[in-house]
Amino acid sequence: MSPAAPIHLGYGTNGLTDLRLGDALALLADLGYDGVGLTLDHMHLDPLAPNLAARTSQVAGKLGQLGLGVTVETGARYVLDPRRKHGPSLLDPDPDGRAARAALLTTAVQVAADLGAHAVHCFSGITPADTTPDTAWKRLEESLTPVLEAAADAGVPLAVEPEPGHLLATLADFHHLRRILGDPELLGLTLDIGHCQCLEPAPPADCVRDAAPWLRHVQIEDMRRGVHEHLPFGDGEIDFPPVLEALAATGYQGLTVVELPRHSHAGPELARASIEFLRSQAPLKGAPTS
Repeated sequence: MSPAAPIHLGYGTNGLTDLRLGDALALLADLGYDGVGLTLDHMHLDPLAPNLAARTSQVAGKLGQLGLGVTVETGARYVLDPRRKHGPSLLDPDPDGRAARAALLTTAVQVAADLGAHAVHCFSGITPADTTPDTAWKRLEESLTPVLEAAADAGVPLAVEPEPGHLLATLADFHHLRRILGDPELLGLTLDIGHCQCLEPAPPADCVRDAAPWLRHVQIEDMRRGVHEHLPFGDGEIDFPPVLEALAATGYQGLTVVELPRHSHAGPELARASIEFLRSQAPLKGAPTS
């Protein structure tokens, strides 16, 4: 058996929204993080503002200067519509709405390519009212097709996240999407460890092992069974050593990103506490050894 791979830790900028992006990146590098989950949003790298390519180049330079890896995340709450959280989605009844979301993801693929990111994260969205499951899955298939074409052209994996309450909520749903899309090479998985605790039938460590062949991005936080609330480490129910051991054993080399989007008010302190906690639980790249 090959030795376990070190875990490469990142922190999500959606949990550091009170900081300028440059300050957030410098903070994470100073704390010893290996990378960042960069959410495209107005307060950091706005995907809809002018001069995106030039601004992306500046961010790429900063990441390189600090030695940080990156995943591009697309979970900004109001980036497309100031009145609808995460709207419009890939499942929107309005074809123009679905196209707007797909265009945002295509833009994210280009940003990821320009940054040298190892994946682009996305999710399905909630099934709209009066929409049958068959219709919702068909919309998702059609909406993701041009995004996957862009991902193939750019050589950047698209990492779909099972999200509680969404059409694509579980690992089983991810595999259903793979099948209906014909198992495209660039379609991978974002595995959120807290979501596994929240609703998957198997324990989180087993979810990691089951998901290993498709892992392209990992998010991590604490959570309780049946409650979709991202919690600081120690405030939930997850037993982390088995999870991190299973993750290391997969050989996954992407980022494992702390996901605390509702804790920006305490972002710098939680970034420090999170890496200290995770370093105490598993062997990490650059972590001190006894």
